[in-house]
Amino acid sequence: MYAYEFSGAGAQCNDKTDCRQFASIFGTLGLEPRMRPRHASWPLAAALSLLAGAPCADDGAPDPLFATDDVLELRIEAPLDTLLDERPDDEYLPGQLTWRDASGADVSVYAGVRTRGKSRRSRQICIFPPVRLNVRKSEVDDTLFDGQDKLKLVSHCRTGSSRYEQSVLREYLVYRMLNELTPTSFRVRRLRVTWVDTERDGKSFTAPGFLIESDERFARRVGLPVAEVTRTRVSVLDPDYTNLVSVFQFFIGNTDFSPIVGPPGEPCCHNTQLFGDPESRLFPVPYDFDMTGMVNAPYGAPNPEFRLASVQSRLYRGRCANNGRLDATAQHFIEHREALYALVDAVDELGKRARRDMTRFMDRFYDDIGDAAKRERLLADKCIN
Repeated sequence: MYAYEFSGAGAQCNDKTDCRQFASIFGTLGLEPRMRPRHASWPLAAALSLLAGAPCADDGAPDPLFATDDVLELRIEAPLDTLLDERPDDEYLPGQLTWRDASGADVSVYAGVRTRGKSRRSRQICIFPPVRLNVRKSEVDDTLFDGQDKLKLVSHCRTGSSRYEQSVLREYLVYRMLNELTPTSFRVRRLRVTWVDTERDGKSFTAPGFLIESDERFARRVGLPVAEVTRTRVSVLDPDYTNLVSVFQFFIGNTDFSPIVGPPGEPCCHNTQLFGDPESRLFPVPYDFDMTGMVNAPYGAPNPEFRLASVQSRLYRGRCANNGRLDATAQHFIEHREALYALVDAVDELGKRARRDMTRFMDRFYDDIGDAAKRERLLADKCIN
C-alpha cells in the first residue's frame, strides 16, 4: 500500500497506478506530495474529494509558442507614430508580424496592433505602452503561432532606458516563477522585438518584451472555462490554490490585486482572472506584476491604502480562512527554492544590479517563511477575514 501526504493528511491508494493518478491531480495545483508505504486506511476517493474541481486538461501541454524558454526574435511593422500618439484601445492599426521558423525561413503574417493596459498606457508612465496583437488564425495555422488570436505583449515602456528594459526581464521572471510553482498560471515567451515604424520610412529599434498566454488558450490548456463575473466570494475560491497564489503575492511583494472584486466600475477581478464555475469553485489566476517589489520598476510605488514604506515592503493579503494551509504552502516554496533562484540566474541579459536586487528580495522572503514565528506574525496575523 502507498500513500500521499496533502496538507497534513494522509491518503491511501491501492497500487502505484492509482497513486500516479492521485499525484497527477495534485500536480495540477503545483503541489508535490510524497509517496511512501502506509498501512493506515483512508479511501482514495475521500482524498480526491479534497481536490474536487481542480484544473484538469486533456494533456496540459502549452501551445508551441509557449513550449520553450528560448528568446524569440520578432519584427513588428506598424504605424508607430499613430500608435503612440493616439494610443487606441479598441481599434487595431494595420501591422505585420515576422519571425523565423525552424528551417530558417522568414514567416510574415498580418497583425493588428493597439495599445492596452491601465497605468502603463498613460504617457506619464510609459512612452511606449504595452500592446495587443491580433493575428488571423487562418494565417498562423501550422506555424509557431498556431492557435493564437489576440495576444498581450509587454513592451519596454521607455526606449533606450536600461532600467526600464531590466524591469521587463524582471516581470517576465515573476511569471516564470509562478510557472515553476504551479502549471495553473499564465505561460510567457520572452522576445527581442525589432519595431519598425511604417510612418517614418522604416525607422526601427530593438527592445525586449514578452508575450502572455491568452485567457482562451489558458482555459483550453488547464481545462477550465473563463469565468465572467462582476464579483465573487472567498468561499467559492479553491482554498489550496488561493493560498498558494496569496503567498506568491507576498513573495513578490504585491498588494495591487484582488481575487474577489475589481476596481470601482470595472468587472472582477483586479489583476486576477477567474477560471472555473462561479457557483462552485473558481481559481484566481494572477497577472500584471509591474507594481511589485520583485520587479521594482522605476515608476513602482506602494499602494497608498496600506501606508507601506516602499514598493519592496511586503504585506500579506491572504485569507484567514486558509491560514491552516500556510505551513504546507510554505513547505512548497521551500522545496522550489533552488529552482526559483535558478530562473534568475538563467537570464544572461539580467544586469548584476537587478540580479542582486531580486536575489536579496528573495532571501528576505525565505528568512521569513522558514521561521514559524515569523510566518505567524507576518502572514497568519496579517490575513484578511
